[in-house]
Amino acid sequence: MKRPERGIAAAFGVTVLGAVMAAASYVAGADRLLLGLGFALGFAGLAAGFVLWAATLLPQGPYVEEREPMVSPPGEREALEAEYDRPAGRLPRRMLALALGTFGLAGVFPVRSLIVHGPSPSVALATTAWRDGVRLVDQDGRPVRAADVTPGTMVTAFPEGHLDTGDSAAVVLRVDPAKLRLPAGRERWTVDGVVAFSKLCTHAGCPVGQYVAPAQQLVCPCHQSVFDVLRGAEPMSGPAARSLPQLPLRLDGDGVLVAAGDFPEPVGAGYWRPM
Repeated sequence: MKRPERGIAAAFGVTVLGAVMAAASYVAGADRLLLGLGFALGFAGLAAGFVLWAATLLPQGPYVEEREPMVSPPGEREALEAEYDRPAGRLPRRMLALALGTFGLAGVFPVRSLIVHGPSPSVALATTAWRDGVRLVDQDGRPVRAADVTPGTMVTAFPEGHLDTGDSAAVVLRVDPAKLRLPAGRERWTVDGVVAFSKLCTHAGCPVGQYVAPAQQLVCPCHQSVFDVLRGAEPMSGPAARSLPQLPLRLDGDGVLVAAGDFPEPVGAGYWRPM
């Protein structure tokens, strides 16, 4: 085999290795850097192989035809056919077929993610980690008891086992139950004046981190949206147009606050508008 053909075969071999690396990285869930490196090697090998093929195996010009086309003698035609059919010339073609096949197969793996995927975005955005019976815990993982929530204070709570789930954070407050004016159907969502709302502002998703106890209002520091706690955290001023979703609460046998279900509406910035 001639030297140029070995170079072309080696270049397409690099494409095969790159395709195998990309496929293995994707299946193993490895660093995306390895996935990108695999595809980079694959494309680089194809490019180098095609360049070498064009530069060494294809006829090189320029050509000037000084006479009318004539039929080549049988001997010249046989020599040309023998040149194209010689076994050594088939290796680059075989390596090209192998390189394109493996590289195309590696490309199927990312495409698979478009077909076989996780939960629908509409479902994922509409639900959080809260479920009926999930205990409320603080940022250190300690259970939040109703007695821990005193008037005038605000406790940030998370679903037990999901401290790193940002869309599930809730603010827990205690107010005078006689002053609550919650929407119809939420009379049993509180525990002796203890109420919980999503901590994500419905304007842009910032954390609602301020509680004005005398006015019983929650304030988002990002754009100054104000929510009325006594009326189900409905917006009073600022750019927010939706109430903070309320988390239904109940007590377990140990006096720990637990969720009675998930938020009834999507939390955070309003990507939807009920009709």
